[in-house]
Amino acid sequence: MADLASVTQTQRNIPLGMIEDARKHVYEAAIRTPLVRLNYDGPGEIYLKLENLQPIGAFKIRGAYNAVRLLPEEQRRRGVWTISAGNAAQGVALAARKAGVPCRVLVIDTAPEAKLQAIRRLGAEIVKDSFDRCWKALADRAHPAMDGAFVHPFEDDAFIAGNASAGLEILEDLPDVDAVVASFGGGGLSCGIAAAMKERGAKTKVYAAEPETAAPLARSFAKGSPQEFPGWQASWVDGCGGKSVFPRMWAIAHHLLAGSIVCTMEEIQRALRILAERNHVIAEGAGACAVAAGLSGKCGSRKIVCVVSGGNIDLSVFTKLVSS
Repeated sequence: MADLASVTQTQRNIPLGMIEDARKHVYEAAIRTPLVRLNYDGPGEIYLKLENLQPIGAFKIRGAYNAVRLLPEEQRRRGVWTISAGNAAQGVALAARKAGVPCRVLVIDTAPEAKLQAIRRLGAEIVKDSFDRCWKALADRAHPAMDGAFVHPFEDDAFIAGNASAGLEILEDLPDVDAVVASFGGGGLSCGIAAAMKERGAKTKVYAAEPETAAPLARSFAKGSPQEFPGWQASWVDGCGGKSVFPRMWAIAHHLLAGSIVCTMEEIQRALRILAERNHVIAEGAGACAVAAGLSGKCGSRKIVCVVSGGNIDLSVFTKLVSS
């Protein structure tokens, strides 16, 4: 019980110096994405942070590039590997290509073909495994088929600091933002943005968004400690919704995030359609999940930024979802 209490009460932070250092370098691989108004009447002024416009189509390039950049040279020369549903794999693959080192990725066997093709284009070697074994490898930081320097796709300070650069951009573009909502898979995006807000002294509330099929953070907030999610289900919202909240991420999330907003699949599909119809934005499920949370009214009714975390969705799946 003492160990659980320690995990529950630990407050982990990402130093401002690390975030600002990441900000100086992320644009060597990433771009500064625009913030635009959602052309739809919601509960307040809703803005979209369009991370789907990144070179890999998702925010993960920020954290991945920073993490690979900060690896000691002797480790980086051995090659890098990561675990991913597709977006982190692309980020690490691109960062590895820029560094001139080999990359292998352990990919969840339900990853969309669009993401797999993008990983191959970036020159990474793909190894597939089940979600359960991939999630275990994330916790163990090891897998029998992989070697080299492991780049954790959400848990480490360097990765989170890279993602935090998006939070700095939001504050610069909308200084009086009241709330930011971002999807939560492992927590690297929402916690990174929340860390940036805290370190800059902003009073902005940062919320996580999760699908009803996989909402371990909401359960963790309800229980007051990091939890697994019973009845986890795979879905087309593949970029967020893990099986559990890792203790090191809970140490950030429980004191920096304002809570988790759980969205139904119907709400996420509706948000996907609104994005396409009103702003001509192609979003993947995780990006639409954040917009669904913003439209719910549960993160306020003033100035709300929804992070469209990625746009890497199979077009056949996208067409079916927005047409039905």
